Amino acid sequence: MTRKIELKDHQREIYFFRLRLFLSIGFTAAMLFILLLRFFYLQVMRSDYYETMAESNRIYVVPIVPNRGIITDRHGVVLARNYAGYTLEVSPEKIGDMNKVIDEIGKLVEIKPKDLRRFNKLMAERRSLQTLPIRTHLTDEEVARFAAQRYRFPGVEIKARLFREYPYTDITSHLLGYIGRINQQEIDVLDTANLAENYQGSDYIGKTGIEQSYEKEMHGVTGFEQVEVDAGGRAVRMLSRTPPQSGKNLMLTLDAKLQQVAVEAFGNYRGALVAIDPNNGEVLAFVSKPGYDPNLFIDGIDTESWDALNNSPEVPLNNRAIRGQYPMGSTIKPFMALAALHYGIRSPTATISDPGYYTLPGSSHQYRDWKKDGHGRVDMFKSIQVSCDTYYYGLATDLGIDRMHEFLDLFGFGKKTGIDLEGEVSGLLPSTAWKMARYKQIWYPGDTVSAGIGQGYHLVTPLQLAFATATLANDGVAYRPHLVKEIQHSPNETQPEQQPLFDLHIPPDQLALVKSAMVAVTQPGGTAVGASAGAPYSIAGKTGTAQVVAIKQGEKYDARKVSEFNRDHAWFIAFAPADKPRIALAVLVENGGHGGTTAAPIARKVMDYYLLGKLPQPSLAVAGKNAAGRD
Repeated sequence: MTRKIELKDHQREIYFFRLRLFLSIGFTAAMLFILLLRFFYLQVMRSDYYETMAESNRIYVVPIVPNRGIITDRHGVVLARNYAGYTLEVSPEKIGDMNKVIDEIGKLVEIKPKDLRRFNKLMAERRSLQTLPIRTHLTDEEVARFAAQRYRFPGVEIKARLFREYPYTDITSHLLGYIGRINQQEIDVLDTANLAENYQGSDYIGKTGIEQSYEKEMHGVTGFEQVEVDAGGRAVRMLSRTPPQSGKNLMLTLDAKLQQVAVEAFGNYRGALVAIDPNNGEVLAFVSKPGYDPNLFIDGIDTESWDALNNSPEVPLNNRAIRGQYPMGSTIKPFMALAALHYGIRSPTATISDPGYYTLPGSSHQYRDWKKDGHGRVDMFKSIQVSCDTYYYGLATDLGIDRMHEFLDLFGFGKKTGIDLEGEVSGLLPSTAWKMARYKQIWYPGDTVSAGIGQGYHLVTPLQLAFATATLANDGVAYRPHLVKEIQHSPNETQPEQQPLFDLHIPPDQLALVKSAMVAVTQPGGTAVGASAGAPYSIAGKTGTAQVVAIKQGEKYDARKVSEFNRDHAWFIAFAPADKPRIALAVLVENGGHGGTTAAPIARKVMDYYLLGKLPQPSLAVAGKNAAGRD
């Protein structure tokens, strides 16, 4: 048998061997090249980034929250301050069974149901990695008791905090507002404004009032500490420190004692008062009654307290001074008289005969005067003094609503004053165009008649009426109402001097007529007779009654037959001394009836204290007109 012999092709094997070798070397070289490129990218091009990453594992940046600026009145009386205290704070992500931990903590430190309700509310609003207070304002004994057992509660610690306090509570609540814990919506706003970094470590932000309007100034600038930590996260040493800059202090135009006098003067009545220096626009007193305790909101108000405030029929959370909108009532009459003189519709000496009602031409409908039998012959002076409705029914008809709108707009009615508070509303100054746009209806002559005595569609805020009164008192020169007198960073830093908003250039003879008539309002024969009794200074004023519910023709208003919240509102505007005013104010008493009997006494007490330093006497009362009347 023949055996077949196979011969190997060495050349071919060498060729494939060399090919595999070159491919392997090429692949290895390519991988090494890629690796070198990656090394170059990481070590050279991205060195700063990874160095920072490495440092972040070694260095911990701790924000230092700045002290919030304090708020004082014009005399340095502290209205909002900071004080140090201890809180028991929880890091939820470090705790397994929260209920069990809270039960154990409760054996060492008292935790009330309202504390738990607040804690649960804060949990729902919590930002990531934010510690939450389970108890605030710990006593020294409670701090010592928990510190001894601290090892048992990982994720729970005692922190020293600065707390905000409002010592005047409800007296300044609507003016100052309050601070509260930052929520997600506010974080988003801060992010949009590129301010989030300045709030690192901060738990609180201004929510309402001055605290909100001047948040930027009072918050300050957050500082930082760079702390080196070990592998266990424990601090080893501090590497650097950028100190925080405390927020600026605010000095308000407000007189704290005057504010207290004004609030107490209201007694059990609801309402609002705004007093202004007509010479510069400084707000001397700013009252919305009832108020509330802003201290309740700082750490998150508990449900029980919130329900009590939110569901109260007296609506204590409503800032009546800038958000309450009411009919002007007869306080419109001095401005209507000026409008008549401005357009030449009436001369000062022209008279009408008032039989106690006005009949619109072409109509049988009678618009009643507050005085049943009328006032007889009435000229412009007397129309203001006795608040003759009939005179202004006819005057409004002759003026027309659009000219009324045009003139009253000059005094700031129907628009915001621009005061340095958030939330101001504009009121309502009607016109034919407004009614067509709002209701798709024409303006009727009867609408104009009602508007002539400040009823119908007219709505004002107490601040607007105080601003208009101050402008009238200052001979038509207006200053923007403002609450902050100085933003204090150093002893010599003051706000720039206020400049007039506008000058109406009202002829002096027209001003003299209206002002003298307003002085007569507070004297015998006027609707606030006795308001200036015994005063060593003269008072110019005007009463007003704003209807809450309409009265059918032929019916007589009787407050005793009307529920409390449906009774008329009482107005009184005034300035003093009448010849050289230093204070102008508007007082609204909700459901108070007649301006001369309820609102004027409040104004008198405020003016007496401001001008004379005289504290109110419990017996001080100002007689009004006949109780059966309505102005």
